[in-house]
Amino acid sequence: MLERNAESDAQLELACFELDDACFAVDVAQVREISHCPPLAPLPHAPGLIEGVADLAGSILPILDLGRVLGLAPVSAPERARLVVLESDGLCFGLRIPPAVEVLSVPLADVEALPALAVQAGYEVVRAVVRRPGASPLLVLSLEALLERVFRSAAGREEAA
Repeated sequence: MLERNAESDAQLELACFELDDACFAVDVAQVREISHCPPLAPLPHAPGLIEGVADLAGSILPILDLGRVLGLAPVSAPERARLVVLESDGLCFGLRIPPAVEVLSVPLADVEALPALAVQAGYEVVRAVVRRPGASPLLVLSLEALLERVFRSAAGREEAA
């Protein structure tokens, strides 16, 4: 009988969604909840990547649009969009994503680091890539890098003022 390595059985839980023909995911360990996107209140003088704020379960959260943060078109049909509430580095925020969300459990053996060329070129938004036979790779987002883009957008706005 073959001896099973406990590490080979390890799984990563990912909340997955499609945007502009690419498949993205976030680690479920960083997800607080997924809900319909509530109405947003604009936040005057906020960094450009913050769409506004929303009242969600008694908490006021800044809301980002995944498409805009990635430099793509905003998530279409905001009235159908989902909001994934995330926590990273002690900060909570909402990320507006396309309406279809699927939770996948993937073997850690299928999770790879971003290719070296992308890393050396400074692409930090994707922290890992998941191989999927017969499908395009799944891009696991770095929430820290998404937040860094928001911080940089705020710094650029202050310098322009």
